[in-house]
Formats: sequence, structure tokens, C-alpha cells
Amino acid sequence: HYRYQPPGIPPPVVYRPFLLSPPKPKASCPKNLVPTFSSAPVAPLPTIPSPPNPTVQLTTPPAPLATITPEVLPVETSAPATLSVSTFTTTVSAVETGPGCLNVPLEPSTTKTDSSCLSRPLDLVFIIDSSRSVRPSEFEKVKIFLADMVDTLDVGADATRVAVVNYASTVKTEFLLKDHFNKPNLKKAISRIEPLATGTMTGLAIKTAVSEAFTEQSGARPRPRNIAKVAIIVTDGRPQDQVEEVSAAARASGVEIYAVGVDRADMRSLQLMASVPLEDHVFYVETYGVIEKLTSKFRETLCVKEVKVEVVEDPCKCEARLSFQKQTQATIQQLTARNILPVVSDKNSSSDHRRV
Repeated sequence: HYRYQPPGIPPPVVYRPFLLSPPKPKASCPKNLVPTFSSAPVAPLPTIPSPPNPTVQLTTPPAPLATITPEVLPVETSAPATLSVSTFTTTVSAVETGPGCLNVPLEPSTTKTDSSCLSRPLDLVFIIDSSRSVRPSEFEKVKIFLADMVDTLDVGADATRVAVVNYASTVKTEFLLKDHFNKPNLKKAISRIEPLATGTMTGLAIKTAVSEAFTEQSGARPRPRNIAKVAIIVTDGRPQDQVEEVSAAARASGVEIYAVGVDRADMRSLQLMASVPLEDHVFYVETYGVIEKLTSKFRETLCVKEVKVEVVEDPCKCEARLSFQKQTQATIQQLTARNILPVVSDKNSSSDHRRV
């Protein structure tokens, strides 16, 4: 019975070149980091006398070199190491895993933000409709909405200032931007507001707010300070006067207008009053009983969440990259000195230097 057996010829020995890829950092940063070379058999290099005066002094002894053969097989290289950067995070946690080394997370890490937010400084004027169509119980809902809005704001002389303009067929400025700089006093002033009971002169109310409430004499900050001026109009009916031209003039003067319609409010009039984009400045609720639901929407619109930006670099990878670069440069210089790598002279330069 014949059984085939392969000939006993040993496979040819192929000497792979050393890998020019940075080593992967470990949990701890060793003091002497060197590049990882192939474990293939290494043949001794021929003895070649080195030049008497080398151009560059080698401070670190080079690692053993592999013989480069004419037939080079494909070399498996690992992906180059990149610096770990964590951006736009609130906190960066690092766990010590070895002497002088921190294990910094490779992926961006975020933590839960506080549910409350800090409102951007505003000169905020509420323009509320208290015409006859608004029942007393419904008007109380409007005042609760204003009080809830105040709770979400950062109120203060250097933060958000609040004023209220009450209107029906006539217009009454309940209090100005300079009158109250804390939440308790603001909420007390809001609780004392009484409805005016007749008419819906919305255009006159907007004009009065611009000419009286948004002036520096009434507590509005000067234009060079770049404090946003915001008006929130709450109405449940159709204006009895023109609002398009008055609203356009208010927006041209720098006032950002939000229009809130309730129940029978005219949607076309709300769109004529509000700033653009309309989808962010026009709101509608079916009844005054659910107007409080707009508080969270305005809180997202008027407040800004602080985001702390912190960039963290992995010290292990930085040290490994630097060590690898030094070792690679020293190895190339030694190969050049032994005439293993070709040397090309720069003809365009007056000085004779080597370029690998």
C-alpha cells in the first residue's frame, strides 16, 4: 500500500523587514519604549567599517536589524496609533493603572446635565391680552404661566429683566424692566395684575411696548451690550387694529417677537406679528388650561446649556509615539551609515547633505 508523503525539503527561510508601525500603548507607561520588530530569524550583517566622523551621534543603541532580501513578502502592518481626544464633554474620568500612566477613555464620555438651565441675558416683555373674551379664571391661568416662566429664568440686574404690558382696548404697562430684579418681587407684581375687559388692540400694545418698555429709561440695556430684546404676546382673539406694520417696525428695531395664540386666536395675525422662522416663534394651544405646557418649550428656547470643552491626550500614547520616532530615526541613520539604504544628494542645494 503506497501512501503519498511530501518530499522532505525544508521551506525557504524568508527574512521579513522590521515593522515601521508605532507600538500599542499598554496599561502602564514603561520607561524605555522601543518599537516592536519581527521575531523572524536574523542573519548577521556583514562587517562594514563605519565612517570615521559620523554626521549624527547616536545616543541610543539601535535595535537588531533584519536582513532585507530582494524578494520581500507583503508585510502585515497594524493601524497607526492615533491620539485619544475627548471633546465636548462635561467631565473626563481617568483611572490610574500603573506608575505614571493614566488610562484615559478612548471614546468621548459625557455625563448627565442638570435639568435646569441658565437663561441667556434678556430684556423680556410679556404683552398679555386681557380683553372681554378672556374669562377671569382664564386670566389667572395666564398669570400662572407668567410666574412659571419667571421661575425658569435667571432673573437679575445683570441677567434677565422682565416687564409686563397689559392690553385690551387700552394699554397699561404693569411694571418696567427696571422695577424688579428678583423672582419673589416679580411674582408678587404679576399676581396683582387685573384684566382690562374690553377690546383687542394688539397693534397698539406692540407699539407701546417698543416706545415705553424697551427704552433705556425703562431699564432696557444699551444696544452696544448686545442684550437680546424679546417680546412674548399672548392673545385669544383677532386684533381690532393693524399689526403687520407695527410688528415689522418692532422687529426692525431689534425686538424678537413670539406669538402665542389661545382658542379663537387668528393664526394669520400671529404669523404677521412673529419673527422668523415662524415655526419657532408661533405657538397655539386650545385652551388657557394647557398654556402652562408652553413653559418647557420656552425654557428650551430662552435658556442656554453650558458645555465645558476639555481636550485630553493619552500620555502613554504620546510617550510611545515619541520613543518610536526616536528609535526609527536612529535605525535609519545607522542603515545609512552602513550603506544599506541609498543616499541621494540634493543637487539644488549648495551644501552637501544626505536625504534618505
